[in-house]
Amino acid sequence: MKQILFILLIATSPLHADKWVNLFDGKSINGWTQQGGVAKYAVEDGVIVGTSVPKTPNSFLCTKKHYSDFILEYEFKCDNRLNSGVQIRSNAYDKDKTVKFAGGKTRKISAGRVHGYQVEIDANKPDRMWMTGIYDEGRRGWLYPGLAGGNAAEMTKDGKKTYKPDAWNKVRVECRGDHIRTWLNDVARADFTDSMTASGFIGLQVHGVGKNPKLVGAQVRWRNLRIQEL
Repeated sequence: MKQILFILLIATSPLHADKWVNLFDGKSINGWTQQGGVAKYAVEDGVIVGTSVPKTPNSFLCTKKHYSDFILEYEFKCDNRLNSGVQIRSNAYDKDKTVKFAGGKTRKISAGRVHGYQVEIDANKPDRMWMTGIYDEGRRGWLYPGLAGGNAAEMTKDGKKTYKPDAWNKVRVECRGDHIRTWLNDVARADFTDSMTASGFIGLQVHGVGKNPKLVGAQVRWRNLRIQEL
């Protein structure tokens, strides 16, 4: 009898349950809201397409729900002229707010300014290629490689081997407490700890392109976005 109960407990354990939830239904952007700039977001053939427009700041298509500890997976394909990324544990305040950083530094974050961890898509930086490194949008800048560790030269070398230009690339992100890790096409990338923000939305970025006519209309695409809360 004890053996049967043990087997039943294992079979129904949350660790063994399939808890993946699709963030995108393949048809609409229900459950998402746009913040920041006014880049264009549309759904085409089961794919979210972000298109750059002139004279607007960084734009973000954000989940209405906030997430803390999770595994996030998605695929992206990015125009090599464009910079992009995916925000995790990110926020935007209703009012201006001053935040404190380690070491006593402070910074004012304007109302509506999307800020937080960004899983980088630097398709327009082939000589750097810190793809799936972590940039702290609107706050501290590069964390990995950067303030939280990581070897910049190694990130570039491995990024050039792993990233697939003009093709679909798979990303996995894990946030467990203060531990954040990323993978690009099943190759480990960022791996560090940071406790500044424990929860926030997920956002799909289209970087601002200023007035440059050569960058207007550049696109980034996402598909197969799913999350598993831990």
